[in-house]
Parts: sequence; structure tokens; C-alpha cells
Amino acid sequence: MALEVGIVGLPSSGKSTLFHALTGTRAAGDVGMAGIPDERLHRVAEVVGSRKVTPAAIRVVEVRGTGPAMLGNLRQVDALLVVLDAFSGTRMPPDDLETLRLELLVADRDHVERRLERVGKQAKSGDPKLKQEVAQLERLLAHVDAGHTLADWAEGLPGELEPLTTKPLIAIENGPSGIDLKLEAELAELPAEEAAAFRDGGVSALEEVVRQLTGALDLISFFTVGDKEARAWTLRRGQSALEAAATVHTDLARGFIRCEVIRWDDLVEAGSHVEAARRGLQRLEGKAYEVEDGDVLNVRFNV
Repeated sequence: MALEVGIVGLPSSGKSTLFHALTGTRAAGDVGMAGIPDERLHRVAEVVGSRKVTPAAIRVVEVRGTGPAMLGNLRQVDALLVVLDAFSGTRMPPDDLETLRLELLVADRDHVERRLERVGKQAKSGDPKLKQEVAQLERLLAHVDAGHTLADWAEGLPGELEPLTTKPLIAIENGPSGIDLKLEAELAELPAEEAAAFRDGGVSALEEVVRQLTGALDLISFFTVGDKEARAWTLRRGQSALEAAATVHTDLARGFIRCEVIRWDDLVEAGSHVEAARRGLQRLEGKAYEVEDGDVLNVRFNV
């Protein structure tokens, strides 16, 4: 399942423009996919002769409005993109960022309070685990009421909380001092060649946003390649070959036997899997192998 990022911001800050620029989807408050540019994928595809190239992608969710109820819809996303108005001249981005941080804190506080009420009623059954959670939630509520975030909490958090203030947050200034989101949205509608010509060889500012996201989420990319398709996938750094197999398809993980691994640049230099294997550049790894950024994987499986 693709990782998710939520777009938030104060009214008229440019949330919908960023959403459109990243995903190509105009429907506000909707969900779309943002591709992760990776030149390595195209070079591998060219060597193998893949007829289709599919980049890795991040799922993007735009939330219209703020406040605890609206922001609560983002509890399951992996990171937050905060859009700040730096173009109208009527707003101060640092102040708006602080306002949004406060909104996130209030949303977390309300969430802790509601869960405390619910678990408190359930704990009347005498369940010691529920009583323990009630005590923890009471301490958490006091912690937040003192002006701290859940990211500052030294103990473990109940898994059901899914707090907002612990998520990676990337602030984007929409304007001359940051990114011209209106221009990026217009360029996103052009063919890639025309957009590149307009930038005169420069890189899209949105690519930097995606790079910041992948860095904040500590993601790596691995590739699966064949004559039909070359495709990139994302994993959290430190995840295993078995988890990579599950990312591609659950059947691959269920019937995992071994995984053929080759570095993308070794494959490009060798010119083919056959030549790479002949040179000893391809190896077999087991379920526990820690996948590295740029690995080309071929999972051997039997279901």
C-alpha cells in the first residue's frame, strides 16, 4: 500500500493548487497519487527494454479546512504538507505555521480526551489493561494541557491514538520566497518536454517537495524490471526482502523462497541480467535481507 501524505493549510493558502500540481487531479478534498521522479528507473528500463515504466508514488490527501474534526481525517497519513500563504502580502507564513501547529495540538488534545472518556467507561469492567491505559491517558491529557505535544511524550503511546503532532511536517511557502504553486500547477498540465523546456533544464520545484517527503519518511526505492514493465516501489529504510515482496504482491511474500538482488548501476553497466549474473554481480538473498536503495529485486516464490 502506498504511503500517504496529507495537505493542510489555512483558507486560500494554495492547498488545492498544490494538490493539483502534485497529482494532476483538480477535485478539491479528494485523493490522488504523486509520482516520485527517479532517473535510475528509466535507465534500468532502457537496458532491459521494458515497454512500460511506472514510478513509485505517494498517496496525497487534501483536507478542506482546519479544526479538530477536519484534521482528525489525517490521523492515518504518514506525513503532513503545510501550505503557507507567501503571495498575498496579507499573511505572515511563520505566524500561520504556528497557528496550524496549535490546531494540530488542539486536535490531538481532543482526541486524547475522547479516548479517555471511552476507555474510562470500558475500564469499569475491571480489566487491568484498560485501567492502565486510563492512567496513561490521564497523564497524556495533563501533558498536552501543559502546552506540550505528543511528540514530546517520553513514554510509549497507545497504538490507537495515531497522533498528528508526531508526524513529519514539511512547510511549503506558496509565493516568491518559496514555490510558485500556480505556475507549477500550470506546468504540470504540459507535456514533460514542454515543461522542461520552460524551466530551461531546471528541476521542478515539486520534485524537491517529493524529495523532502521521501527524506522525512526515510524511504528508499527498489525496482522490479522485465520486458513488460519496469517499476519502482518504496520501503522504509531497514525493511526486509520479505516486506519488499509483500509491497509488490501478497502472494510473493506468502510463497517467498529467495530473492535475486542486483544493484541498479551494476545492471546498467552489465547491459542485461544474464551478463550481470555472468560477472557475479547478482546474488541470492533470504527473507531477512535488508533492502538497499537502488536494489533491483526478482523474488522467487511458490504458492
